[in-house]
Amino acid sequence: MRGRRGDRMAINIQEHMAINVCPGPIRPIRQISDYFPRRGPGIEGGGGGFGEAPAHLAPLALAPPAALLGATTPEEGAEVDSYDSDDTTALGTLEFDLLYDQASCTLHCSILRAKGLKPMDFNGLADPYVKLHLLPGACKANKLKTKTQRNTLNPVWNEDLTYSGITVDDITHKVLRISVCDEDKLSHNEFIGEIRVPLRRLKPSQKKHFNICLERQVPVCVGQWGTTARGPRGDQVSRTFSPPPQLASPSSMSAALRGISCYLKELEQAEQGPGLLEERGRILLSLSYSSRRRGLLVGIVRCAHLAAMDVNGYSDPYVKTYLRPDVDKKSKHKTCVKKKTLNPEFNEEFFYDMELSTLATKTLEVTVWDYDIGKSNDFIGGVSLGSGARGEARRHWSDCLQQPDAALERWHTLTSQLPPAAGALPSA
Repeated sequence: MRGRRGDRMAINIQEHMAINVCPGPIRPIRQISDYFPRRGPGIEGGGGGFGEAPAHLAPLALAPPAALLGATTPEEGAEVDSYDSDDTTALGTLEFDLLYDQASCTLHCSILRAKGLKPMDFNGLADPYVKLHLLPGACKANKLKTKTQRNTLNPVWNEDLTYSGITVDDITHKVLRISVCDEDKLSHNEFIGEIRVPLRRLKPSQKKHFNICLERQVPVCVGQWGTTARGPRGDQVSRTFSPPPQLASPSSMSAALRGISCYLKELEQAEQGPGLLEERGRILLSLSYSSRRRGLLVGIVRCAHLAAMDVNGYSDPYVKTYLRPDVDKKSKHKTCVKKKTLNPEFNEEFFYDMELSTLATKTLEVTVWDYDIGKSNDFIGGVSLGSGARGEARRHWSDCLQQPDAALERWHTLTSQLPPAAGALPSA
């Protein structure tokens, strides 16, 4: 390279075009050998033939690639999920803790703080809050929400939200969706970003800390859009569709998109077979056979994630119990009605006077109903416990008979199957 005809520059083109990658203004470097020292004779001489670099151009210390990129290496066994993010992140970051207590079947969600949220209001700030859903099956029954922090892009909540009735099967299959939204009193609330955490990543009784960047909303709850069909030889063939464009807010989802989602859900349920029972919620039951009183003590503790039966998105639930076969028709017990809730707490007990040998031939039927004024009550779900039951219902009944005077609490899934004897008793 020549500066003027006949005058050659003191350094070659490779040295002249080297760029300093340190933060700050871009500036040329006279000696690239300061970055890549030569080995052999002359290395102590300051560059092996090149002139010494000016004092204001200090050489850049070599560093591993991970350090140059700003990445951190997590320690072995550390229960932290995070990646580096600065204040210029498009949507912001959310910091929270998750803890699953297998003994009490509860999932504890501690929403700590957010940082660098996207401005949503005209004043350049936002009124953020956090809401939680369990997927699949997001609805009011499993929605939890924090308080709203006003006029801030770096809110601090420090709130504990708890899900009850979370079984080991839920931990294996369900996903926790954490959404950050901006509250707007004059119009619809606006979506900022979300995080989805598969619960299978949690270990029982071990708190896990997360510090993750928010992502844009995914229209479909879980996985890709698609259906399953039968191939020529009867095997299942999955058909996937490209997801629609990402939506700016939940309120912008069109009626056509909602219709397609409902259609695909109904189609998937139809292909799984008519024997599939729809889950209608959970109920926590306590069973104890009292050897002193010679009878069965049934405790209706609480329900969780019940199906909504009213137009307002809630239900007015109550519980009825029967001990079948009921020849004298005197085994009916009923709790009080809890108004406008999908997670009622009853804490009521019923007693059945019966010998232990006779109790082994009985079946306890528990049904949950929605109370309506002026018309028949709606059936929400039910479960049967006895020697003819399956799974957890059968184990709970067997443990109660084998361990007298011990109060055993278990969660049970309510299904859409209505017991034949209860079908003729829709009234309260």
